[in-house]
Amino acid sequence: MAQPNPLTTPPPGADTQLVPGHVEHTEAHSGAFPPFETSGFLSQLIWLALAFGLLYYLMDKVALPRIQAILHARAERLRTDLDQAQAMKSEADAAGLAYETALRDAQGKARDIAQTTRNELAAEADAKRKALEADLNTKLSSAEATIRTRTEAAMGNVRSIAGETAAAIVERLTGQAPDPATLDRALDATAH
Repeated sequence: MAQPNPLTTPPPGADTQLVPGHVEHTEAHSGAFPPFETSGFLSQLIWLALAFGLLYYLMDKVALPRIQAILHARAERLRTDLDQAQAMKSEADAAGLAYETALRDAQGKARDIAQTTRNELAAEADAKRKALEADLNTKLSSAEATIRTRTEAAMGNVRSIAGETAAAIVERLTGQAPDPATLDRALDATAH
């Protein structure tokens, strides 16, 4: 059993017409769910048509044009950005190609300069080597001539020393000095 609501139920002995918020529930609840009552269909349909028409007008004249303008601006901005990106990519590709070409040219020039420098240094070294060899050959020839001269002088001195030594040995052994003509013939025989 349901408890009476103290706010809507008057105290015992009170006049029910003076209590605010009190509704007399003497009639039984009858009828259908208010939106489905047939007596209000016409007014509901009119309000539905008015609400739909107003909503359609607002969507057609206010909301959809704004949305369409936003989408169009976004598509235009995207197209512009893509065109700019493509242009920048083309510029970057051209700059990269120019860089690679310049790099190849610089490497070729560096190789040419290195080869030229190498050839110049090799030619200079070869010229110095040839000059040094010529100088050394001249000094060697001079030294050989000096050695030959000194050798001949020494050999001439050796002959005289050998003659003096042989004469001294013969004189000591025999007690007499040898004949110089005989001594010269003996020295000539031993020299050949």
